[in-house]
Amino acid sequence: MNHVRDLSPGQVLWLTPNPDTPWISFYAPSDAPAGFPQIPYQDAITAAGAAVDAGDIDTVRSIWNNTLAGMFTDEETIRAIQQVVDAGDPDALRQLFSCPRASTRSG
Repeated sequence: MNHVRDLSPGQVLWLTPNPDTPWISFYAPSDAPAGFPQIPYQDAITAAGAAVDAGDIDTVRSIWNNTLAGMFTDEETIRAIQQVVDAGDPDALRQLFSCPRASTRSG
């Protein structure tokens, strides 16, 4: 399962995601308060996934830095995701934002 719950030709299904890469839920940050703006968050996750799938790392960074980072409150999570975004590794970014994967892993 990926963030939009479908698979497209050419996508890779990661059955064992890298445990060193942080997990980002499609639905909301794990520490989201009641009333969290879920739709803008999901729209940003979807846009970041499309950008990384297109190889547009600069757009992924912009979406994280200008939108998503401000939606998280846990500093450790923010730092961990920021490190992946700053590194610009397409595989790690796919795992964060677009890669089809099992949805049972928690926080």
